[in-house]
Amino acid sequence: MTSADRARRAAEADALCARAYTASGGPDVGAALVAVGGYGRAELAPCSDLDVVLVSDEGVDVGEVARQVWYPLWDSGTKLDHSVRTMPEMVGAADTDLKVALGLLDVRHLAGDPNLTLRLRTTMLAHWRRGSRDRLPALRDLVRSRHERVGELAHLSVPDLKEAEGGIRDATVLKALVATWLVDVPHVELERGRVALLDVRDAVQEAAGRPTDRVAPELWSEVAHRLDLDDARAAQVHVRELGRRIAHISHLTWRRVDAVLAEPASLRGPRRPPMAPLAPGVALSAGEVVLARTARPAEDPLLLLRAAAAAAEHDAVLAPPTAARLARETAPLAEPWPTEARQLLVRLLASGRGLRGVWETLEETGALHGILPEWERIRLLPHASAIHRFTVDRHVVETCVEASSLIRHVARPDVLMVAALLHDIGKGSLTEHSVAGEPIARRIAERLGFAPDAVDLVARLVRWHLLLAETATTRDPDDPATVDLVVSRLETVETLDLLLALTEADARATAPKAWSSWRSGLIRDLARRARAALGSGAPLPPVVTDDVALPAAVRAGAVSIEVAPAVDGSRVTVIAPDRVGLLADLAATFALARLPVRAARAWSQEHHGVSVWELAETQVDPGVLRQRYDAVVEGRVDVARRLRTGGPSTLEPAVAVRPEASDQATVLEVRTADRPGVVYQVCAALAALDVAVRSAHVDTLGPQAVDVFYLQEASAGALGDARAAEAAHAVRAALSGAGPGQPPQSTALSGSPSGAG
Repeated sequence: MTSADRARRAAEADALCARAYTASGGPDVGAALVAVGGYGRAELAPCSDLDVVLVSDEGVDVGEVARQVWYPLWDSGTKLDHSVRTMPEMVGAADTDLKVALGLLDVRHLAGDPNLTLRLRTTMLAHWRRGSRDRLPALRDLVRSRHERVGELAHLSVPDLKEAEGGIRDATVLKALVATWLVDVPHVELERGRVALLDVRDAVQEAAGRPTDRVAPELWSEVAHRLDLDDARAAQVHVRELGRRIAHISHLTWRRVDAVLAEPASLRGPRRPPMAPLAPGVALSAGEVVLARTARPAEDPLLLLRAAAAAAEHDAVLAPPTAARLARETAPLAEPWPTEARQLLVRLLASGRGLRGVWETLEETGALHGILPEWERIRLLPHASAIHRFTVDRHVVETCVEASSLIRHVARPDVLMVAALLHDIGKGSLTEHSVAGEPIARRIAERLGFAPDAVDLVARLVRWHLLLAETATTRDPDDPATVDLVVSRLETVETLDLLLALTEADARATAPKAWSSWRSGLIRDLARRARAALGSGAPLPPVVTDDVALPAAVRAGAVSIEVAPAVDGSRVTVIAPDRVGLLADLAATFALARLPVRAARAWSQEHHGVSVWELAETQVDPGVLRQRYDAVVEGRVDVARRLRTGGPSTLEPAVAVRPEASDQATVLEVRTADRPGVVYQVCAALAALDVAVRSAHVDTLGPQAVDVFYLQEASAGALGDARAAEAAHAVRAALSGAGPGQPPQSTALSGSPSGAG
């Protein structure tokens, strides 16, 4: 089945139509027989209808022609979809029906007055372009409705080559979008995929012997034979790849359409789109993430991950030319990966819905191979179970999207996201996939640079990712052996909490019925019983007591700021006379300098506040830090205004008091989206209440800041219940953007005369 076969069928149909028009006595001027839709594109499948219109100028009588022209076509056995309209009626029909408008973009002359056909085609194209801004929102809704109704070509068990997302209909819509002159598409790639799908449809109809666009399971082997592919599996992969490619082009093009439609009228017209910096080497331009003009891909091995994470977190398009260029030019990452690279990958995975389009672009441009070569194992792999609505690779992406909403519930969101990515990496193996996947996941986690304990966690989660679901639905929960089984496999509450989140994400990504209220209730009940058997939970970090040598100048009241190189960054140690607001001022200093803080510890030593900050930046000037710090302390900069964020995170911050964690202090655990100024906001809220921080532990795990603060009253002693609740509420309000007025400049953030303030 080739384009030549379709052209031959169209030529034969053209000749038949021309003879019928001549036999009907159709005039040579003022009337014409035209082909529209697929026939207009001369792309007749073996069982296609002929979609034709008898069109005339106003005042030209074609009544007798209309009564006669169809009979020869019917007598030939041709299936016909026909209509009779004047030129104004054609324009009116296109105005009222989007499907008619799309079909008329492909008008082709068959017989009669060629000048009329040319005027009709020109009129339809001009009409489409003039009204495109008003009509595209309705077309977008029509396309989305079809996608929701039919599903995705790449994932359907019985693919619909025409109507499914990524199918022939989408390719036709893309051509119509290009005809608006508002956006462009990768034309060569689109046309290659569209023609290949037409070849598949021809093979399907020849094999089925009837007009169908759906590939029934029994047809795959015959389709493979007709397309010269190895076997049914190869034919499925071929079709799913085509569907995914066209869907990717469609997603990209509609994002561009949305950007154009949202553009103010005053900014329309040819111009160079502005570039807004997002991250080092990465900028946002016209709704797409591109390289900044200063980017040096060959010198920055993190640039691809940084661009991908920025695009996903902003729910923007990762420009395919940018991804393709980075795939070619970016230097390979060292193994094991540096910490920042792993953090960027986790941020990408935890970005929520923005992950889908970016991951799609990474796949289609070949950039994903440099990040995760093992992805090829599961790419376009069908699930053996009919309950799954996606292929294995897409299911994994959906699992990451679902897991991103659960990171507040686990101690190691980075481990959760990587386990979500790798939980089905063993699919396609001859052995049970969780068994086969464990060593693969372990090797990948080691390559990503995880510490040995985190590597063990990832591997354990992959090995036992079915444990809770299978045990809860097949074993008696009241039998002690049931809980003993779970406890023996998981060993810690931390692992149990991670597995529960992974189980929920996996189920939600599978199908709605996989996380029904009944199943989720059984699984949560089993987890509750296992948690009780394992204990209260993962311990919090202890109060820091790492004494350091106090310089004489510090003992005399000075402030010491020292910078030392660290793995993939810098370590800044600050020692100063302890006071309320010290930690806040330091947090503000780093945030204002746009220095990403990976982790920090703070404690009190001999009435001095000591803090150690792990930064992701290798070039840190202590003199510049001291200048910024002095500006903050002296009130020469409005910290609250400068660090104001664009709004609260899509995930609400989690702030909890852990009364069991300490007898001498009140422990406040904070989980929130990582962004500049988080530590500042927390400490400012505490300082405004005159709450002292005896010790602080700040960590960044992927997209989430996980911070623990040991609090005391300024006069020493743990907070009472009412004060602890007040502190938690103030921190939560500050992080959610709904807090009270800004704290006094003098109190800045957090602090304590008796502890690491």
